[in-house]
Amino acid sequence: MRVVVVGGGIGGLALGAGLRRRGYEVAVFDRDTDVAHTGGYHITLDERAQSALRELVEPHLVRRLLASASALRHRDRDAFWDRRGRLLGFGPELGGGAGVDVDRITLRTLLAEAVGDDLHLGRTVSGVERGGADRGGVDQGGLDRGGAGRGGDGAPRVLFADAAPVTADLVVGADGTHSLVARHLAGGPVNSPAGIVGVSGRTARGDLSAGERRRLGLRSGLATGPRGSALYVGFLDPVGNAALDAPELRMSRTTGPTYIWGAMVAEAAAACLRGLRGAELRDALPGLFRERGWAGHTLEVIARADPDSVAAYRFHAASTRAGDLAPWPAGRITALGDAVHATPPTAGMGAGAAIRDAAALLRHLGDADAGEGGTALVEAVGRFEAGMRRRGSEVLTLGMRTVRLILAADSPVDAAAEVGGLR
Repeated sequence: MRVVVVGGGIGGLALGAGLRRRGYEVAVFDRDTDVAHTGGYHITLDERAQSALRELVEPHLVRRLLASASALRHRDRDAFWDRRGRLLGFGPELGGGAGVDVDRITLRTLLAEAVGDDLHLGRTVSGVERGGADRGGVDQGGLDRGGAGRGGDGAPRVLFADAAPVTADLVVGADGTHSLVARHLAGGPVNSPAGIVGVSGRTARGDLSAGERRRLGLRSGLATGPRGSALYVGFLDPVGNAALDAPELRMSRTTGPTYIWGAMVAEAAAACLRGLRGAELRDALPGLFRERGWAGHTLEVIARADPDSVAAYRFHAASTRAGDLAPWPAGRITALGDAVHATPPTAGMGAGAAIRDAAALLRHLGDADAGEGGTALVEAVGRFEAGMRRRGSEVLTLGMRTVRLILAADSPVDAAAEVGGLR
């Protein structure tokens, strides 16, 4: 079976790695020219995501990941504050869990290594379609462009702006929130703006004042304020809090105690940030929060951020209803991850869900190998999509609950309790 994966983000690389490990003929195409050129800062992987990852990559890669990850169990309990920095309460104990945080670049680099030569960078996909007449030949991506019995049997093709099409038995869209593949399948958009603009960045703990270091502590936390404003501050230390004590395997991009923060504001109020980048964006953001009554010291983590790390993005979300996700009949083109269930980062589970999707698809494809012809493959894709709808609905429900609470947060105590089980 030959599989083309469109998109080399976390979900696409995870799937490509699993397919390669199981002996499938696979090609992963991504428009990026370097896997290290990626947005985002850290990814949380819970036990389910890590279990899925173990199905997809070799054990030595999992060890390198854990040696480069920050264990949640080593952090203090999460905290919840109001806009003035007053402590409202704590979340549950973290000591019993196996969850980790890892730099996005670190995870993407490891997965790209697992995909190896089957990853083709600098390749922009322009469309997908059903195959036509037999075309023969070999594309520069390494896959047969429609040999005997392939081109005219309805097999899907991936089109490129500057290269010949590629035909395969199955095409999987892992091309994110603005997925070309999912839009093709659904005949239109599969998600919409969630009403929040986020601005994220990273700040070294040592760059903060002693007072803010004491207040924030060695923990992650969330502060909520009026008029749709909130600030998440995540603590990341892959060296001091390594999930696996194996310095010789470490490859984390974060090398010291760091706060990864995400400021959130209602989209209607974010017009003043439009077009700003880097230091200009960092310097403009605190004023927007001070207008909403935030104390100056609570914004220090923003003001002292590395300007090159600061970026703005619009939250998008698919429907929380499982029946609305992947609204197409099963076939030989499918999609996974944010391409199907685009999830705001407020859930902290989007990348993990994409990895779980990849492992589930691989399992179902294994069932299809035992069958004959395209029917078994389509049935396997149908079973995969049914499970993906349930997973996506679960993650979206959690993420959108937080979004709605931020947008309607009259009481920060009630919001914090609802989001994190405040105690």
